[in-house]
Amino acid sequence: MGAALEGIRIIDMTHNQAGPACTQVLAWLGAEVIKLEEPGKGDVARIHMREKSDGDSLFFLVLNANKRSLTLNLKHEEGKALFRQVIASADVLVENFSPGALDRLGFGYQALREINERLIYATIKGFGTWGPYSGFKSFEPIAQAMGGAMCTTGFPENPPTFVWPGIGDSGTGMHLAIGILAALQQRHSTGTGQQVEVSMQDSVVNIMRISLRDHQRLGGVQPRTGNQLGRTVPGSTYPCAPGGPNDYIFIFAQQQMWRAFATVIGRPDIIDDARYATFDARWDNRESLNAIIEGWTRQHTKHEAMRLLGDAGVPSGACQDTGEIFDDPHLRERDMIVDLDYPDRGGYMTVGCPIKLSDSAASVVRPPVLGEHTDTVLTELCGVTPDEIARLRNEGVI
Repeated sequence: MGAALEGIRIIDMTHNQAGPACTQVLAWLGAEVIKLEEPGKGDVARIHMREKSDGDSLFFLVLNANKRSLTLNLKHEEGKALFRQVIASADVLVENFSPGALDRLGFGYQALREINERLIYATIKGFGTWGPYSGFKSFEPIAQAMGGAMCTTGFPENPPTFVWPGIGDSGTGMHLAIGILAALQQRHSTGTGQQVEVSMQDSVVNIMRISLRDHQRLGGVQPRTGNQLGRTVPGSTYPCAPGGPNDYIFIFAQQQMWRAFATVIGRPDIIDDARYATFDARWDNRESLNAIIEGWTRQHTKHEAMRLLGDAGVPSGACQDTGEIFDDPHLRERDMIVDLDYPDRGGYMTVGCPIKLSDSAASVVRPPVLGEHTDTVLTELCGVTPDEIARLRNEGVI
C-alpha cells in the first residue's frame, strides 16, 4: 500500500515555523511537498540561529524533512509564468507571508483560482485576514499573549509566562493541516477547491478552551497556579533524587487510584485516614500530604519513581530535559527520535512523525538543499529543457 497522501501535490511557500510544520506533517504522510524558495536566499530559517556561517540551521532542518526545493524568482515575469504552470498541476498551496504580500504579486486566491479551480489555498496569518487586528504581524510569544496562554502559565507571584512548546506556531500548523485535509475531502464531492485560513491567535484560543471553560465555571479570570492541576492531590511536580534542577516528577492520582498510590509509596496507613481519604480532604490537607509524597519521591530518581507508579496504575511522568528526550528508549522505539545526515553537516537528530498509520508507516527523509530539485521539478511540471534551465539560471529566474 502506498503512502496515505500519495498523489497530493503541495506547493509550500512558507517560512519559519508555523507553515513548515504544517507541510512537513503532510509530507511525512506521503504528500509531494515542493518548497518554493527565493533563489540565493530561501527560507529565512535556513540562516536563522544557524550554528555555523556556511550551512543551513537546525531550525530549518527540523521543520523541512521529506520536501523538495524549487527556487523561483516571482518578481521576474518568466518566474511568474513558470509559477502559474506549477500551480496548474498543484492540489494545495500553503503560504504564511505578511498580509497582502501574495496579492501584491498577483497571486491572491481569486487569481490562482482562475488558473486551477481545484486548488486549495491554505494561509496562516497572525490574526487572520479580517477583524480589527487583521493587518498586524505576529510571532509565537504574541500569539500566546493574545490567545490567553501566557496569563494562565507560571506561578501567581510571577509575570505571565511564555511556554517554549510552539502552540502558536506548530499548533497553528497542525490546525491548518486538519483544514487542508478537510478541504481535500470536500473536493471529492464538489470538484473544486477553497480557501483555508487559520490564524495563530485563533489556534491558541482553541487550545485554551479548558481555561475559558473555567473562567465561566468558576466565575472570573483564572489565576496562574504553577504546576498544580486543579484541586487534585497529588496533582503537581515533586522533587526526586539526586536533586538536580530537572529532577522532578509529575504525579496525578484520581480518587480511584488513591489506594494504589498510597500503597506504592509505602503508606497504606493513610488510605482510610480521614485527612486524606477523599478528594476534598486531600485538598484541604494538601500541605501535610505533599510533604509525605515528597518524602517518598526524594528517595528515588524521577525515572525510578515513574516506573513504580506506572506499574501500580498511577499516572506520572518524569520531567525529562532535552538530552533525556533524545535518549528516551521509548521514543527511539517508536521512531519519534530519528537520525539523519545532511550535506556538509553530517549526522543530526530530529523528530519523527507522531501520526502512526498501520498500513502506511511514515518515513523521514532529509530536508532539501536550497534549489536541489529545481531542474527536476521544472522538467516534470513545466517541460523545461536543460538548455532553457541553464538560461533561466543565468538570468536569475531560478
